[in-house]
Amino acid sequence: MEHTIDLTDPRSSLDLSNIRYQLIRLEDTIIFHLIERVQFPLNPTVYATNAITVPGFCGSFLDYLLMQQERIHALVRRYQAPDEYAFFPELLPSPILAPLKYPQLLHPNTVNFNDKLKTAYIKHILPAACKPQVADRGEQYENYGSTAVNDVACLQALSRRIHFGKFVAEAKFQAEKEKFTELIQRRDTKGIMREITNNAVEKQVLCRLELKARTYGNDPGDNSKDPKVKVNVDAVVAMYRDHVIPMTKDVEVEYLLQRLDNPAPETVTENTHWLLVAAGAFFSFIS
Repeated sequence: MEHTIDLTDPRSSLDLSNIRYQLIRLEDTIIFHLIERVQFPLNPTVYATNAITVPGFCGSFLDYLLMQQERIHALVRRYQAPDEYAFFPELLPSPILAPLKYPQLLHPNTVNFNDKLKTAYIKHILPAACKPQVADRGEQYENYGSTAVNDVACLQALSRRIHFGKFVAEAKFQAEKEKFTELIQRRDTKGIMREITNNAVEKQVLCRLELKARTYGNDPGDNSKDPKVKVNVDAVVAMYRDHVIPMTKDVEVEYLLQRLDNPAPETVTENTHWLLVAAGAFFSFIS
């Protein structure tokens, strides 16, 4: 029986076959989370700033719930793991458990694509996957809480998947140091992208994803002529083709461009200043 990747073992963690196995497992996780999410309508109110009132907080309901869950998970060391990346890293508290000691698997870097991922998820992935919504009936009637809870699960799984690109990039760098060093020194982003791209593998991923989505999205006991489908198969494939795979490769390129540098090991995200201000006010409010 295969197990999750061992992040305490550098040789195992940077073995491309082990990384590939982990990415295949994440396909299952992402599809199942999306199946849970699309049983509810799009509910755009969840993503609009201040559309749902949270005392002392200025932001979307999704951001509020995502931030709160990250803070709780940080207490039990989730974001000390080298394969986990928070959407709001500046707001994480210190763990209440003793620190874990991981080996230095990745070169220190500032790559975090969670802002871009969240934007793509809200603007493109969800509208394609969710059933059409005639009208948002408001907080009293819509499942805003269940919607946002499932959104958090989807986003965290997708984030882990795309940031595994760092492990892929590191493994490829170590396998062909001379080639990648030359490309990095020239800042040849197109050349790096060309070297990390394998069109045949990407096609295999999309074919496997289509089969999984079709299989997981149907009731095996439903033999009717028009069986109910739990998830839009085309939307699942498009999610990977148009967003997950390109974003993973962008993570690889950005990581490799920093591979020869020596930056401080901190994480930088985009457009989070407004949330920091709002969150600071919120936590002052509840303390």
